[in-house]
Amino acid sequence: MGLLERCRELFNTSDLYEVLGTNKEASEADIRKNYYKVSLKVHPDRAPDDPQATEKFQVLGKLYAVLSDKEQRAVYDEQGLVDEESDVLSQDRCWEEYWRLLFPKITVQDILEFEKKYKGSDEERADVIRLYVQHEGDMDAITASALCSSQEDEPRLCRIIQAAIKSGEVEAFRAFTKESQAKKRARRKRADRERVEAEEMQKEMGLGEDEESLVMMLKKNQQSRERNFNSLMSDLEAKYSQKGTKPQKGKKAKK
Repeated sequence: MGLLERCRELFNTSDLYEVLGTNKEASEADIRKNYYKVSLKVHPDRAPDDPQATEKFQVLGKLYAVLSDKEQRAVYDEQGLVDEESDVLSQDRCWEEYWRLLFPKITVQDILEFEKKYKGSDEERADVIRLYVQHEGDMDAITASALCSSQEDEPRLCRIIQAAIKSGEVEAFRAFTKESQAKKRARRKRADRERVEAEEMQKEMGLGEDEESLVMMLKKNQQSRERNFNSLMSDLEAKYSQKGTKPQKGKKAKK
């Protein structure tokens, strides 16, 4: 059975982009990031109750191998076909090793360095605007989902959004422009509680004062309705994965 047929059987669609939750216009970075997130959900070690987890994981590896190869992706985009006999798919691979080579483990220092580069960057601005539109101006959801942010960052995030509204880049959602003071106070109270909990977590983890922002970041995302600790690590691991890493050839895929 070919890759497209396996995708339909396991993911209810033969559209490779749809399996990853993206589309044909997605950049290489977006495809990589989405592959990480989807494959993480079906990783055999993380989905022990799914009898098809191993099969899904292997199919996702093949799918990514196709879309990450410029020639194979071009053929698929133009003809909707996958060359099953190409080197990309015909060679034996250990898909677990392939995945780990693409997404090596990150360290606390990696996260802290990412935070320094991310805050104030064009990438952060784009993410904040996307969250603003996605949540239609709901600052509770925006602050809960924004990477590397705490209560202290809220004024800065608001300025980013206000500038985008003023320039006409996005519409002015009432939830943002007319947010009540009561809602703002409730959000500040939650942030204060999370800070106390984060200080306790900091002691338990044995982290120093320089890593306080990391603890707050993790704690905030644990409390989020939409994102949890694993989701945050998914984003950061995908961003920190080695773009030039190529998996070894000649390995037999695990059954």
